[in-house]
Amino acid sequence: MPLGTLERKAPSFFRQGPSALSRLALYSALALFFMVADARFHLTEPVRQAVATVLYPLQWLMLKPVEFADRGAGYFQSLEQAQENLGEARRQMAEMAVQASATEQLARENAQLRELLALRARLDTPAIAAQVLYDTPDPYTRRVTIDRGQLAGVQRGSPVVDRDGVLGQVTRVFPLLSEVTLLIDRDQTIPVLNTRTGARSVAYGDPLSNHGGGMELRFTPGNSDVSEGDLLTTSGMDGVYPAGLRVARVVHVERRADSTFARIYCAPLAQMDGARYVMVLQPVSQSLAGAEDGVAAGVATREARP
Repeated sequence: MPLGTLERKAPSFFRQGPSALSRLALYSALALFFMVADARFHLTEPVRQAVATVLYPLQWLMLKPVEFADRGAGYFQSLEQAQENLGEARRQMAEMAVQASATEQLARENAQLRELLALRARLDTPAIAAQVLYDTPDPYTRRVTIDRGQLAGVQRGSPVVDRDGVLGQVTRVFPLLSEVTLLIDRDQTIPVLNTRTGARSVAYGDPLSNHGGGMELRFTPGNSDVSEGDLLTTSGMDGVYPAGLRVARVVHVERRADSTFARIYCAPLAQMDGARYVMVLQPVSQSLAGAEDGVAAGVATREARP
């Protein structure tokens, strides 16, 4: 039989089900529906928590070689370097002892002034120590994962700080892990206070900054008193971050005649790329609510006494 007369198409017996184009359209519509539903109603949050809990032992096991390598490198440190570090540590301890003495005196004076003016005492913010495990694999966000979750008392929205300043904010909590969005993320904002002038403003994350800043003060008038080197701290006006935490330092101020607002670039003080150990703080609003409940309970107890 000539080859040209053979049937090259699949027999009709095997032609069953929808076409490939129909299935592509159906799956695309389902994917779009689930993305919108997850963004609006967080339908997949229980699934995320379950998957994170199941995968935690595997993550812990895979991170162990990295920890062993880091610890092994410390064993090869020379004796001379260790002695230099010891001398530097002793010098810093002496300086900190002097600062601690002055700080204690200022704290007593502050407490006496607050008592004299009948002001409410400062709130003690509870904190949870945590360790940064790894950066999240999402290339469009700046987040890190820490080894504390719901079982350790971490709450969504809690501020996260390292030894140098504010690192970010907890945006997703799992039973054993939590995700922290860094301040340089494009969707992250934080109210700040210029310690030199006392002016309040809002800092926005700017991961694509060309000035090495990572943050930007937006909607600041061009004639505002802002200079390079100004220190920015948390203002405490948002009910999340305690007041007085170090945030960033102004590195570049750009004023243009064709714009009403100035472009102010800032460099965060926390280690955005190398933080290892952090502290998770309780939001100020919850600390304030707990303090008010304690005061109310104390008042009720005193009123109930005969």
